[in-house]
Order: sequence, then C-alpha cells, then structure tokens
Amino acid sequence: MTSEAHSTRPLTGSPPSRDAELIARILGGEREAFHELVQPYEKSVYFAAFSVLQNEQDAEDVAQETVLKALKALHSFRAESKFSTWLVSIAINEARARLRHARVLQFESVDQAPQEDGTGFTPAVITDWREVPLQALERKELRELLRKATASLPEIYREVLLLRDVEEFSIAETAAALGVSGGVIKTRLLRARLMMQKILAPQLASKRSGLFGLFKGKAGGSWF
Repeated sequence: MTSEAHSTRPLTGSPPSRDAELIARILGGEREAFHELVQPYEKSVYFAAFSVLQNEQDAEDVAQETVLKALKALHSFRAESKFSTWLVSIAINEARARLRHARVLQFESVDQAPQEDGTGFTPAVITDWREVPLQALERKELRELLRKATASLPEIYREVLLLRDVEEFSIAETAAALGVSGGVIKTRLLRARLMMQKILAPQLASKRSGLFGLFKGKAGGSWF
C-alpha cells in the first residue's frame, strides 16, 4: 500500500492507537506525518520546557529542538510508555541541558547553525507554543498570580505541578517523564500544592469574587 493511501485513511481509536499508527507510517517512510503525530502535544512540550527554563524564547527553542530530536530518535521509541510521555521527557532533558550549559557558559555566546541530518526533511515549524492552558482562565489577574507563584517554586516542584495539574499527566506518566518514582511524584506534588497555597492564600483571601474558594483546602486536589 502506498504512502498516499495511508495518508488518506482516517485515523481512529484512542490516542495511543492513533500514535502507534502514525509512528508506523513515519517509520515506513511517510515522514510528513510526523507533524500530525506531535501536533496534539505541542503545548505539553512547551510547558515542560518552560517549567525548567522560565523563559519563553528558550522554551520555544527547546520545543523545536525536542521535535527534531524526537524525529531522529523515533526508531528507538519502544512504546513502553505513551508517546506523549516520551516526547515530554525529551523536552525536559533538553531544557535541563540548556540550563546547565547556560550556567557554565553564562558570558559566552553559544549560537550555532543547525546541523543537517542528510534526510532532506524538516518538520513544519510549530507555532503558538505560548497558547497554554493557563490562558483559558477567565481572570487575567488570577492568571498572573498563578504564573508568578508557579515561577517562584523550586524547579523540582514546578515541573511536577505543571505536568500533573496543568497538563493533567497521570502519576505514572509524570514519573516516567521526570525519571523518578511515583512515590516521589506524590510527595513533590503535595509539597508543591502546599507551597502554592501558602503563596496564594494571602492574596486571594481578600478577593471579593470568591476566588479563594478555588484554592482553600485544595492541597490534595487540582490547582488549575
């Protein structure tokens, strides 16, 4: 069956089965389907990178690097976890590497031209990375409070909070993405939520809109 026939066939089933079908097509030579594969996870990739870097431009750069690296390494994906989890773990590792590099070479330019891989194919540029779930919040003031509070958390807690409570990864998926155990994720998540409550409670308690009710006593629930 030709790649054209594959590309016109509608995808059905759950995300994992959809991903598996797309991956098979890509590995079979239909590399143009890669953008279709990663498109549903663009925001998650950006958010993961931003949780580490706390810089929009750097997060966008890492998101693009993640897509390119995932394409090159797709043959190594073994489906032991979800494709989205694998993709986010690449983003987090890339972001951490960039952060370490920036700290070591703080005053040195590291701009380099992108290397060609000889395939002649480049995934489509992904846009709107910053159109993230937090923007769906109705009140700009609350959104800004949440962003500032999240940014103030230590990295290990910020990562867990964003993956679990914003991107709604499961405990297992978050653990796989961050390379730690589920027990560690639960502990860090609880601490992160308590930190958020401590930061936000004084600011939200005085609001007349009832926003404080969204957060009061929610140390064991979802923040966003």
